[in-house]
Amino acid sequence: MPQETTALVVMGPSGVGKTTTAKLLAERLDWPFAEADEFHSAANIAKMESGQPLNDNDRAPWLVAIRDWITGQAAGGVSTVVACSALKRCYRDVLREADARVRFVSLTAEQDLVGERLGRRTGHYMPKSLLQSQFDDLEPLQSDEDGVTISVGVPPEAVVTHALEALGFDQEG
Repeated sequence: MPQETTALVVMGPSGVGKTTTAKLLAERLDWPFAEADEFHSAANIAKMESGQPLNDNDRAPWLVAIRDWITGQAAGGVSTVVACSALKRCYRDVLREADARVRFVSLTAEQDLVGERLGRRTGHYMPKSLLQSQFDDLEPLQSDEDGVTISVGVPPEAVVTHALEALGFDQEG
């Protein structure tokens, strides 16, 4: 029986460290990495750049595109790591429709810490002014969702180690 493909979705508000954590997870697992921001339409990016938060209708085709990418990778037997906000359960439900085992790594931090990080970040279209809307939309993982919640109050390598241990990944191999 072939091994089940898995997609790890590293989730949380902008600035919490999704991309850094997801890239490190992908490197450690030797799985392909995808940045969900790259799946946004030009209209979504323009909306965020202008300081307007996205709504559910804006996000719907974006989530489908990510889901379909996961499914496409899984069709070739490839497990993946995706950095994606996945703030609401209904968004995670769309991602779970992928033809793979979709597991979530929910990164948590105090809003002040995340705000400090966003204030230092350059070259990204997500302005600090939209941070509150992200925290307002955030629905924590529920007990029936396949995933773990990890605090980012430690260095990124430690976050990754904690996530892999919590997910039950063997660190020997």
